[in-house]
Amino acid sequence: MTEHSPNVAIIGAGPAGLMAAEILSDAGYAVSLYEAMPSPARKFLMAGKSGLNITNMREGEAFTSRFPSVAPMLKTALGEFGPAAIAEWMRALGVEATIGPTGRVFPVQMKASPLLRAWLARLQSHGVQLHTRYRWAGWSDDFNMIFDTPEGPISVQSDAQIFALGGGSWKRLGSDGSWPSVFAERGIHTEPFRPSNCGFIFDWSDRVRTEFVGTPVKNVAVRFGDQTSREEFVVTDRGVESGAIFTLSLAVRDGLENNGKATLEIDLAPDLSEEALVSRLKQDRGKQSLSNHLRKAANLKGVKRALLLEFGGLDVSNEPERLARLIKCLPIPLAKPFPLDEAISTAGGVSFDVLDDQFMVKEQPGMFCAGEMLDWDAPTGGYLLTACMATGRAAGMGAVRWLRSQV
Repeated sequence: MTEHSPNVAIIGAGPAGLMAAEILSDAGYAVSLYEAMPSPARKFLMAGKSGLNITNMREGEAFTSRFPSVAPMLKTALGEFGPAAIAEWMRALGVEATIGPTGRVFPVQMKASPLLRAWLARLQSHGVQLHTRYRWAGWSDDFNMIFDTPEGPISVQSDAQIFALGGGSWKRLGSDGSWPSVFAERGIHTEPFRPSNCGFIFDWSDRVRTEFVGTPVKNVAVRFGDQTSREEFVVTDRGVESGAIFTLSLAVRDGLENNGKATLEIDLAPDLSEEALVSRLKQDRGKQSLSNHLRKAANLKGVKRALLLEFGGLDVSNEPERLARLIKCLPIPLAKPFPLDEAISTAGGVSFDVLDDQFMVKEQPGMFCAGEMLDWDAPTGGYLLTACMATGRAAGMGAVRWLRSQV
């Protein structure tokens, strides 16, 4: 260390910013963490309300292959701080990991709050200063940072800056997506935000909208292109979301953008072959209603039967072959994604081409970027949080190396 002990400013106190703060404070640097909201990591806490899926026990290529068009430096960051490392990191905070049947990893308490409390306590013990209600507003002419605070605007000087400002969804939790315009003023190129892990709009009939909004559609296979998910999904008043819809959402979104249309195919009876269905549907109905016939022949009832009838099942009810094909391949044409702010995550933001392999902006030495504000995409299932933490760690380590090189 020199006589002047460098100080680092981190803007954004989500998981990427917190991880960067941990790396830098462990290296002995003075760290100030600035957060626009009244408290840190609000989206992290929201993600943990129903069980914090922090990572997934896939490793190596099996893990990184889940990221579409993964940039080499992101792949490196994930390799250096992947699922096993995150489980060990949690254990060091006194929080054990538990693994679900599909490989998803959770804190044993199934909540984010105990983990976050332990994390913040460790950062505080290492001297990290957290400033809340500090909204970053840009730079001064001498590249000091300007913050709007309850006491008015202030200017902050630092030896390095790490930005972890989040993407463009869930504004009420802090990721308002307003920062690209400020970056543009500095000549830092960003890609437009796009929704990821989102629902899609479909104009349901009044019957579906009245009777089945909020209903999960279980034991189905949902297909789009060459991808299939056996997860359930939920009917909403505007369309479909959750589960299988989120899993396929990146491909569906791209299909809408590239072709102007996208049609999901729903197999309402995935455990029956089409031939078996035809045989069952050909059985004499007698005086049975169509509803009873579908229930007995194909176990279709409730929302699944409503979906079948929504897309033409009544028209082919007396044609077993056509009805079986419809049950096995029910088309749901989707109009567009739900609004950007409602997406679980977003693609777009700072392109990796703008950064060097240390996550530093090439044209702005000492400025680093991490987390969801970078232009990467990932499905749910633990991949999102892992990438946020891995890039936060990589940016923190990049800042350490750069600061040491300045001595």
